Amino acid sequence: MNLKISSVHFDADKKLLDLIEKKIQKLEHYYSGLIGAEVKLKINNDHEKENKVVEVRLEVPGNDLFAKRECKTFEEAVDQIVDTLKTQLIKYKEKQKNL
Repeated sequence: MNLKISSVHFDADKKLLDLIEKKIQKLEHYYSGLIGAEVKLKINNDHEKENKVVEVRLEVPGNDLFAKRECKTFEEAVDQIVDTLKTQLIKYKEKQKNL
């Protein structure tokens, strides 16, 4: 799977990038036909505590799956997104079986 991680207006540290890569790679256990993933990390400039934004677009054959979360930390947002995408992948796989 081709994984692209970008951070907007800041440089993400290696530890965060490794965590994201590890978590996204685990999604292949739920659907082996993943083509790629695009992860965007942003920090909103508003003064709320939950200003870390993570967006993930998973490329699957014939479709894209997308999830976005805004949390206090990037790690928390990634955990929530992986859970959401896992559910989406399971549903997608079931649809493919029924076709």
